[in-house]
Amino acid sequence: MKKIMYTWIIFLIMLFICFIAVAKFYPIVKAAFLSSGKNEVFVKNDNEPEDKKTFEVYYYNDFQGRFKTFEQAVSNAKKKQHSSVRKRGEDTALWNNYASYKVYQGRRFLGDFKSFAESVSYAKGHTNTTVYFKENQNPVWEKEEESRKKIVIDAPLLSQQPELPRGCEVTSLSMMLQFTGVKADKITLAKEVKKDLTVYQVRNGSIFFGNPYDGYVGNMYTFSEPGYGVYHGPIVDLAEKYLPNQIIDMTGAEFTDLFFSLKKGRPVWVIVNTTFDKLPENLFEKWETPSGPVNITYKEHSVLLTGYDGTYIYFNDPLANIKNRKIPIIMFKRAWEQMGKQAVTYIPK
Repeated sequence: MKKIMYTWIIFLIMLFICFIAVAKFYPIVKAAFLSSGKNEVFVKNDNEPEDKKTFEVYYYNDFQGRFKTFEQAVSNAKKKQHSSVRKRGEDTALWNNYASYKVYQGRRFLGDFKSFAESVSYAKGHTNTTVYFKENQNPVWEKEEESRKKIVIDAPLLSQQPELPRGCEVTSLSMMLQFTGVKADKITLAKEVKKDLTVYQVRNGSIFFGNPYDGYVGNMYTFSEPGYGVYHGPIVDLAEKYLPNQIIDMTGAEFTDLFFSLKKGRPVWVIVNTTFDKLPENLFEKWETPSGPVNITYKEHSVLLTGYDGTYIYFNDPLANIKNRKIPIIMFKRAWEQMGKQAVTYIPK
């Protein structure tokens, strides 16, 4: 009996010693294991001589390995976010899986974001910051001292009338594209813009119609049939066909964030209303749509921003057919914010 008792005591002591050892060394073993795992994410193509490997994979700016073909390099780079593929001896990435908007502090990479608004909001919290879009080397925003020196861009003025009484959005886009040298007339854009083909109905006292976030709603060509307009998403998609990888959706940013593009000589497409000030709530109504409810106002309007100074914002108005029309910034800003802070511009190649 005593022998059995002693055996159990020895077993429990050994078990306690093992527990202490595991508790002490587990973090070290775990860290080593995870570190080893990270290093093995990229599979090196060691069967080929080094001089045959043209494409390099980087994780952030850390070199990971070389590969013979672009496809092999991309296949390995996809295993980690924030990876890129470059041609040997070159700095420009041929492929990467970063988010579209990258924030730098000088040459130091701070982070990447899906939207212009998110990236600029983050960049404002740091000094000496610049935001870039994809692989384009032209900044889309830089942190700098605010200046209200008068800037006015000489963008072409186009009237939406008489062909497009509800076509202010595509007409303003046509002005922006033509300013870049692209031949994109308003009639062609009206045909090409994505449409929400939902038929206007009244159900149990509620309007059921299309959603301008999904596509152009209703008839653009006449007021004799139901119609409304279109918002930034389909406009971005359409503009991308003419300026691929150059269109910047600034929607959601602050109004003064648009000034950087204007200062660089790049006009900005926006959604506001025909009064250019905040509207009373009774001028809005709620629609039910296939993709959910949306609040709209028949005062909705689109113009092309062309400049600013200390007091006024300047824009080409396709409805009034006025070039560089000016409205106090404080008023225009209220209208723009009420309509969802929608804005679109571009960057040169």
